[in-house]
Amino acid sequence: MQSTTLHIALVGNPNSGKSSLFNALTGLNQKVGNFPGVTVDKKTGAFVLESGKKAELIDLPGTYSLYPRRADEWVAYKVLMGADEEVKADLVILVADASNLKRNLLFCSQIIDLKVPVVMVLTMNDIAAKKDIKIDISGLEADLGIPVVAVNPRKNKGLHELKKVIAQLTRVPEDAIRRNRDFISLQNLAPAAIADMQIYFPANSEYASLHQLINGEELIQNADSWQLIKTITTKHQFNPTKTQAEEILHRYSRIRQIMQNNVVETGPLEKKLFSDKLDGLLLHRTWGYIILLAVLFLLFQSIFWLAQFPMDAIEAGFAGASSWLNGALPETWWSNLLVNGLMAGLSGILVFVPQIMILFGLITILEDTGYMARISFLSDKLMRKAGLNGKSVMPMISGFACAVPAIMSARNIENKKERLLTILVTPLMSCSARLPVYTILISLVIDDTYYFGFLSLQGLVMMGLYFLGTFMALIMSYILKFFINIKEKSFFILELPIYRGPRWKNVVTTMIEKARIFVTDAGKVIMVISLLLWFLSSYGPGNKMAETQTKYATLIAAQPTKTDSLQKQLLAEKLQYSYAGLLGKTIEPIIKPLGYDWKIGIALITSFAAREVFVGTMATLYSVEESDDSSLRAKLNAAVHENGKKVYTLPAALSLMVFYALAMQCMSTLAIVKRETKSWKWPVFQFIYMTALAYGMSFLVYQLGIRL
Repeated sequence: MQSTTLHIALVGNPNSGKSSLFNALTGLNQKVGNFPGVTVDKKTGAFVLESGKKAELIDLPGTYSLYPRRADEWVAYKVLMGADEEVKADLVILVADASNLKRNLLFCSQIIDLKVPVVMVLTMNDIAAKKDIKIDISGLEADLGIPVVAVNPRKNKGLHELKKVIAQLTRVPEDAIRRNRDFISLQNLAPAAIADMQIYFPANSEYASLHQLINGEELIQNADSWQLIKTITTKHQFNPTKTQAEEILHRYSRIRQIMQNNVVETGPLEKKLFSDKLDGLLLHRTWGYIILLAVLFLLFQSIFWLAQFPMDAIEAGFAGASSWLNGALPETWWSNLLVNGLMAGLSGILVFVPQIMILFGLITILEDTGYMARISFLSDKLMRKAGLNGKSVMPMISGFACAVPAIMSARNIENKKERLLTILVTPLMSCSARLPVYTILISLVIDDTYYFGFLSLQGLVMMGLYFLGTFMALIMSYILKFFINIKEKSFFILELPIYRGPRWKNVVTTMIEKARIFVTDAGKVIMVISLLLWFLSSYGPGNKMAETQTKYATLIAAQPTKTDSLQKQLLAEKLQYSYAGLLGKTIEPIIKPLGYDWKIGIALITSFAAREVFVGTMATLYSVEESDDSSLRAKLNAAVHENGKKVYTLPAALSLMVFYALAMQCMSTLAIVKRETKSWKWPVFQFIYMTALAYGMSFLVYQLGIRL
């Protein structure tokens, strides 16, 4: 511990108050990355001890014991075992829920036997008091052999005492380790094998040696050392499953003694908490689902209501800035790149930030209050039939607002296969970016009629499109589960935490963190693709674009009163001769069976940046003001093929709506899928299967439509 900065690992069971303590100690002095090789958040923060020494706090994923099952538990396990080359801890803070101390003591006892400096922090003391649980902290310290500090992170109580204890432990760490008595004796488990391990790996504690015997393949990088461990296990006929089971039994035997000595707990029948009564309503077979639907409806609507104003402000700000730059800068390639490339790309990134912040803020509130666990519990039965589990419901519901934050929120799904399936099908949920496409096409071909005086036909079609996305998401998940070869058993084991008020500081911190991750990580990919789309739309082969520019310059000079309309025609014709336009012409034979022309083909290409770009592209192609919806509808309604037939017939418009409902027309989503899966394999697969699905369904809709 000679380094200037003290590295502290923060560990504990899920829902033990670990995040609250982390935020209380570090405030906003935090940063988020990823642990090496896995998509698990690496949350670190800094604070200063009273001695003036700097401390870096590493928030490890929640885990119930040192026998990991999930990817995030393996991350915490490797750090605690000293097997992570990049993340090293000088000291361990173990957070324990005072209202569930018996469960927390299993993990605590295992860390004690690793012989590392450790301090136990008791949280949820107010809840323990409500349960009439009384803990003798000094007696607990004596029995465990480690310091124990009671804190209330929400009210910043006990933090001063905790920092004092940390400073004392770090002065002479060897004394802190010597203070850790063996929680259980390992001599009855595998004495001969452990003795041999101690000969070859004397720096490890006996308990660390036991774990190397059990999980050596994951913990030991050196091939010679791993071969030596295999020799020892073979020599002594070491049985890891039997040894682990016996160890847990020994630990719980000792834990029972410690609980009897230091904890006084009122019988469960003597006091029924408010949480139990509330669960009777919220988890009811009928009312539970009605309340769930109401909560999800409010969540979904709130994302639109609350995000609309900041999103409009961002778009207006960028529109004003672009307009000003267009007037202030000379007409050159670099000004075009700045305005239509960089500014457009940056706008496409930042416009999502309000939705991301609001969505994660609302989800954090649901998590803090304890209701998120109830949502997962209620929806597990339906999700499991489709190959998912209850924790998939929130990302999928969030996908109605935006697939980008929805996919990011899938991180709380432990099972790799179910998390991957959730990521792959969530973009099928109709996001808000599809609304402009739905709105313009529905208003174009669907009559504004009402049934029973209140049921709008246009509204029913809109609802049908949302239902289509949800239905196809569940169907595709059911199909894909047979092809994704991840052999990981799924156990939906969920602890229902106590209901409590949200931690507003934690909500704000989470909102800021998630927005920063999106802007810095996914934003890089979005900017690159935006610049590529700008190039494809601004340049073309040969001299066609230059000739078009010259032709319209002559027309504008001859007819100055028609400058605005001629400028719009110039943009539309230049787009036709650009690389993007040529791509539209090239794919026209492919999309013609769907009822589309080459102009729709260009929109399909340009709207890959964002689905709502479809309307802007159509406005440019048909030379009308983008803000004039009625003019756009009139122009689209008058559009005809070369043979004189209407382009936007009912079958063609329905086909196009279905295509946008199911196709992967969003580079932001692909960028975030690449980040979350750490590979281009899955976003490429996602793009291919969703495009094929959209094409097939649109083909059926159009061909059936023209025959009816």
